[in-house]
Amino acid sequence: MRVVDTHIVAYLLIAGDRTEQAQALWRSDRDWRSEAFMRVEFSNLLATQVRAKALTLVEAVTLMNRAEASVKAVAEISRADALRAAAAFGVSAYDARFLVAARALGTKLVTEDARRRKAAPSPTQSLNEALAG
Repeated sequence: MRVVDTHIVAYLLIAGDRTEQAQALWRSDRDWRSEAFMRVEFSNLLATQVRAKALTLVEAVTLMNRAEASVKAVAEISRADALRAAAAFGVSAYDARFLVAARALGTKLVTEDARRRKAAPSPTQSLNEALAG
C-alpha cells in the first residue's frame, strides 16, 4: 500500500519529468491511497490544464476517471486532525491532510513536495526513496 499526494497521481497520469518514476512505483504496488481532498486538487489541476489549452475537456475527464480508479481508497480526515497536524508540522491544512492520512494508514506519504518533506521528514518519502525501499 502506498499513500500518495496529488502530484504523484498527476505524475503517473500526465506525461512529464517524473512520469517514469511514478509508473515504476505503480508497477511495484498498485494499492494507492490518498486523502479525499486529492480528488479536488487533481480536478483543479486538470481544470487549469483545460483553461491553458494543454488538455481538452474530454482528456481531462478521462484523466479524472483514471485518477479515481487508480486511487481506490481515500481516507476521510477530520478538519480538527488536519489543524493539529498543520500546527505540529508548520504546514498548511491542505498539506497536513495528506500527512494525517499516511499516519492513519500506518505508512509514509510519497510526495515530491520538498517543503512538505522538509517540514515532516519522518512521515514522508520521495519517489526515489519509495522505489528504493
